[in-house]
Amino acid sequence: MTLTIDISPDAVWDDGTPITVKDFQCNYNATLNTPGSLSTTGYDKIQAVDQGSDDHQVVVTFTEKYAPYRNLFSSLFEASKVQDCNDVSADFQDSLPFSGREWKLDSWSADQAILVPNDKFWDSSRTPKAAKVIMVPKADTDTEINSLKSGESDFIFPQAYNGITDALNDPSIKYTPGYGTNYEGLYFQQGADCTPSDTKSCAFKDADFRKAFSESVDRDGILSTIYDPIFPGSQLLQCGLWVPTIGDWCDNTQFQNSYNPTDAETTLTGAGWTKNGDGLWADKTGNVPTIHWMVNAGNARRESTQAYLIPAMKAAGFNIVADNCDAACVFQTRLPALDYDLAMYINTAAPDPTVTGIMSCDQVPSAANNNQGQNSTGWCNEDASALMVKSDQELDETARVDEIHQIGQALVDDEVMLPLFQFPNIAAWRTDKLTGPIDADAANYRAFANNLYQWQPSSGDQIVIGAEQWPDCLNPITDCANSSWYVWTALFPIAPSVWDTTATGDYQATDLVTGEPKLDVAGG
Repeated sequence: MTLTIDISPDAVWDDGTPITVKDFQCNYNATLNTPGSLSTTGYDKIQAVDQGSDDHQVVVTFTEKYAPYRNLFSSLFEASKVQDCNDVSADFQDSLPFSGREWKLDSWSADQAILVPNDKFWDSSRTPKAAKVIMVPKADTDTEINSLKSGESDFIFPQAYNGITDALNDPSIKYTPGYGTNYEGLYFQQGADCTPSDTKSCAFKDADFRKAFSESVDRDGILSTIYDPIFPGSQLLQCGLWVPTIGDWCDNTQFQNSYNPTDAETTLTGAGWTKNGDGLWADKTGNVPTIHWMVNAGNARRESTQAYLIPAMKAAGFNIVADNCDAACVFQTRLPALDYDLAMYINTAAPDPTVTGIMSCDQVPSAANNNQGQNSTGWCNEDASALMVKSDQELDETARVDEIHQIGQALVDDEVMLPLFQFPNIAAWRTDKLTGPIDADAANYRAFANNLYQWQPSSGDQIVIGAEQWPDCLNPITDCANSSWYVWTALFPIAPSVWDTTATGDYQATDLVTGEPKLDVAGG
């Protein structure tokens, strides 16, 4: 399979130099070879990135068919800004000194990020209406919302929780939920190399214990206690790692019977577990596993879920402790290191249904792969991994849907995770501060970064955004990029891409290229 990409002759970096095939080659080499690269998925299917008729034509040759090719070359950096394209691990720690979009990152620190218009951007139809966008991290959800109500922030993008509608009840505030590719779930860390420590017991390596624990989680109770008060009449998500509103990838029946406490008790007693004097399940040696449940501190909804579920699970015989830390700790340190037992978080997925990069065996971080990969559950099912690869090679959508459903069933059978909710983004803004299509991309994978240039400050020339999370560094190749708020606030607004996503889950060629790249597949 080959893909021919024609770069627009007008496309330049913010220093005025042309965007050429050399930038694509550098990004390809950096993704594949940088120690600690977050994910090489897709790029490892590329045989070569060559120059075509001139340095504005990129010819990408694949070793095999690769259906999710539109996820590649999605956040390019400027090759001349790094010394070694094969190792950029030390680059971009606290700056992104390049831009190929309408914004550029003027400054970044632990306290704020400032975007300003890129005067070298070639598409005048996307000229920003604001002279400056200031992103400011907030300590927690309450602080974030209060900053909007007080007028300190013009826009926020909070995660919903019970009471958020009351909190946002203000005549000067408007908010819109956007249901995109976000799904929240519970994840069980079952890595084969897991070693118990102060932050994990590794109890979920035991398949019987994991199965019983999963079957003891009353998701309907979580729905009625946590989600329904936020979104009355809402329903549980019943497929793993997909959402029902984009394509046919979600078989929204697969997890319907996940709650089965009777079978859970049968499974454990059959495996030799017994309840001790405190009513907690103990193994044959009398040990009661302590399950370390990690969420990002300050997230009101997840902490409320812990407050509800921990005592409920103790009544079922499972000992859980909350083991939380800040967002950077969760998403950039502990998840990549598989340093937890139970986690609750939202995956923000690209609209294409590939999960090879986050669930296949070779994406479990380990010494064997230089700790690369985003499979933060440690799950390894060789048959499921082979099916993921097969689905990535399948260009016929009907056949691919069936393969994706089979992968979903493997998640059920192996008790990898429990889906909870297709989670909306909440775009909330002050109508006395901002005008324009503020919520048009609330459901977009690219979120508010996609149309920020269209936002108009009602007075003055700047926009202030209150950020719910904040990254520790800015490298687009390493674990720094494991934060949704990093890509929304810094990377997406400045890094050029061959394709952008839409709010309806489609892919469209950007102004970086002259049109839809040409795909050639051997055999038709």
